[in-house]
Amino acid sequence: MSKIHVFDHPLILHKLGIIRSKDTGVKEFREIISEIAMLMCYEATRDLPVEEVEIETPVAKAKAYRLAGKKLAVVPILRAGLGMVDGMLALIPSAKVGHIGLYRDPDTLEPVEYYCKLPQDIAGRDVIVVDPMLATGGSASAAVSFLKKRGCRSIRLMSIIGAPDGVRRMQADHPDVDIYVAAVDDRLNEHGYIVPGLGDAGDRIFGTK
Repeated sequence: MSKIHVFDHPLILHKLGIIRSKDTGVKEFREIISEIAMLMCYEATRDLPVEEVEIETPVAKAKAYRLAGKKLAVVPILRAGLGMVDGMLALIPSAKVGHIGLYRDPDTLEPVEYYCKLPQDIAGRDVIVVDPMLATGGSASAAVSFLKKRGCRSIRLMSIIGAPDGVRRMQADHPDVDIYVAAVDDRLNEHGYIVPGLGDAGDRIFGTK
């Protein structure tokens, strides 16, 4: 069974309260989504392997560390996932970025793929799939399935807010994929929105509603 990591860092909790507010405007919402993604990325990559190397400082030789193992890729689920990418790349600028476009059918609430562009070497990378909201789990599960078909074996999912339904769906469909969230909310409403949530993340990031 995959692990779910719920972050309780005070800075994350504080910023989460700001983006939940209906009074937060587009500019501030977009900036804080990126900031939360950066803070979460810091925590979600805590277990990355490192190797010891020798460097020379201006004063003397010294032991230092650098990342070892596979290189990283960040794969946002379009379109809301784009809001998390810049914050993550601020920490891991050498990561490659892929894109998976999915929209949720309003009747079935199931994901429909409309776009996919991934790095050619995606199968050899540690992949972090990002989407601000893990609601029904359909889009996240479909994105992970697509990545697995492309040969990816090291995948983790990072969302800002999750719902119990989405967490259960991911754990059932992909028990090998760990989940990182800032909060798990109460439930989904009849329209598939997380309650209390923060509304439609894509609309609030891009100002389309």
